[in-house]
Amino acid sequence: MSDPYWNHNVHYHPVVLAAVPEGCRRALDIGCGDGLLARKLAARAGSVTGVDRSPEMIRLARDDVPRNVTFLEGDYLDGASLREGTYDFISAVAVVHHTAFEDGVAPLVRLLSPGGRLMIVGLANNRTLLDWVVSGCGVPASRFHALLRGGKGGPVGMPIEDSTMHWGQVRETARRLLPGCRFRRRLLWRYTLVWDKPHEGGR
Repeated sequence: MSDPYWNHNVHYHPVVLAAVPEGCRRALDIGCGDGLLARKLAARAGSVTGVDRSPEMIRLARDDVPRNVTFLEGDYLDGASLREGTYDFISAVAVVHHTAFEDGVAPLVRLLSPGGRLMIVGLANNRTLLDWVVSGCGVPASRFHALLRGGKGGPVGMPIEDSTMHWGQVRETARRLLPGCRFRRRLLWRYTLVWDKPHEGGR
């Protein structure tokens, strides 16, 4: 089944889905928007919760809800009726940069169950010459995919913000806050970050 639209975030949904651990019982999609990714996660997890602070996005998400998916209106930074330490997989696509990186990541760590996996798809700014070169390489790739998939799109009213951190800052901060995380800069102006939370006792 094809996606109803394509954009730079949707482009990396397959990468997010591939990161879902086997036997995932409970998944959480932070900043779920219209629920597109949450509905995909429903096929890979026992239950999925999507949370977004936008009432309009949650209204759109609830138009088509699989039986094992729940959508909540709220801000994960404030708890949003989410239970800490209970989610085996958490995805946050283009969300963490909406606040200070440390403030955005800390609640995700608390919500994740011991042994659970965090998957972040994020944005950053260019600072070095290499940053600009890599970003420039993304232009033809973006245009190619847009032509192939009918142009960029998405739900009207989706909140959008620019990152205040450059690529190096994000990488260094992530490795400090999430030891052992796997950080990778991607072509279409995104990075992916995967981190497995240690089991209790560090095992």
